[in-house]
Amino acid sequence: MARFDRHLAGDSRQWVCSRVRGEVLEVAVGTGLNLPFYPAGTPLTGIEWSPAMLRLARQRRDALGLDVELREGDARSLQLPDCAFDTVVCTFSLCAIPDHEQAIAEMHRVLRPGGRLLLADHVVSTAWPVRLIQRAAEVVTVPTGGEHFRRRPSQHLRAAGFEVQESERFKLGIIERLVAAKRA
Repeated sequence: MARFDRHLAGDSRQWVCSRVRGEVLEVAVGTGLNLPFYPAGTPLTGIEWSPAMLRLARQRRDALGLDVELREGDARSLQLPDCAFDTVVCTFSLCAIPDHEQAIAEMHRVLRPGGRLLLADHVVSTAWPVRLIQRAAEVVTVPTGGEHFRRRPSQHLRAAGFEVQESERFKLGIIERLVAAKRA
């Protein structure tokens, strides 16, 4: 991920984490790569389905001296109450969640009215030669690791009850990051 972040994602982790407010849930926290970028004192809960990745996230949290709750869970069925968070963060994960539309619906459910969803992910490119490469890569990556390169989560947000407030794409349209608000 370090190479991916350096060459493609740019400052997306900082961009997302700088926009959080209130009680924050990070869905698919992974190994905790976002943890250093949250503002000090952010009340944060992280959910991750992989025990191995969660173990690494806990090590990172402890090394940083953060007070962050990290727990095992599935983005498609969050074991959290309705309307519990002001902000939900998900970075570079919807590409690998088997039912990303269900995960988006769950993020909507746990957000308070007016709460914000902050996303960053790699998506289908705006350049056709890159789209061809992405399509060819998916022949291998989807069956072997569930990694999708041509998804576009932003297209599902309105139907899920969100209004996109801020959105940008870069690196030939491969990276998309956005802020969406839960409609009241």
